[in-house]
Amino acid sequence: MIDRELPAGFVLVRTTDVFDNTTVPAGLLRAHQVARDVWGRLVVHAGSLRFVFEDEPGNPITIDAGEHMVIPPQRPHHVELDGPVSFAVEFHRRRSS
Repeated sequence: MIDRELPAGFVLVRTTDVFDNTTVPAGLLRAHQVARDVWGRLVVHAGSLRFVFEDEPGNPITIDAGEHMVIPPQRPHHVELDGPVSFAVEFHRRRSS
């Protein structure tokens, strides 16, 4: 089962630019991971894309406009574009006390 919610106590620290088919960084299309202690949240604004965890390559997850995908730290993954899409990635850290 895919967890679509961030763990409790995490706050937004940064959001990427909005990417589309022509501006998506090449690194997002091949295996990469979110840094330790950071959680990602991929938010699709328009269109759809496939999100693939490298340890489950046969189970791509389609994320449509208005949906998001939570990305745990240090779990390799990539995205696949198959049509027009726009999306951004948010980065969250545990709230300091």
